[in-house]
Amino acid sequence: MTITFACLPFDQLSPHTLYEILALRQEVFVVEQNCPYQDCDGKDLQSWHLMGRDEAGKLICYTRLLPEGVSYPGYTSIGRVVSSPSVRGLGTGKALMDKSIQLCRQLFGNQPIKIGAQTYLLKFYEGFGFQSTGEEYLEDGIPHTKMVLK
Repeated sequence: MTITFACLPFDQLSPHTLYEILALRQEVFVVEQNCPYQDCDGKDLQSWHLMGRDEAGKLICYTRLLPEGVSYPGYTSIGRVVSSPSVRGLGTGKALMDKSIQLCRQLFGNQPIKIGAQTYLLKFYEGFGFQSTGEEYLEDGIPHTKMVLK
């Protein structure tokens, strides 16, 4: 599968593209994970939005890249990491995270990246060099762990 990536600041997202992003986030985080939560948290406005599309142009994966201080003081961040259920197990998540880390470095400099990872995905994120801070917590009823990539 070929993934075409594009990364835009919020103000350059078309209404159609923003709709696609929010629909994918809701499909996975709200419907699939059965977790009603406030998705529009104000951070999208300050973020860069990394979108991965398949050969047909369908949005299949996404992250938002947050400058230092938006989510965590002293850290940039990668959030709302999501892959469409239709492409899971095909390496999409790995390609998405590789590109997210690369773009964080390009956009924000060589700063540490902090994430709030769903705990069941710790091994996945450790594969990119993230290390657990040991701070497990519940977010919207789902166990999460803070992780840092130095």
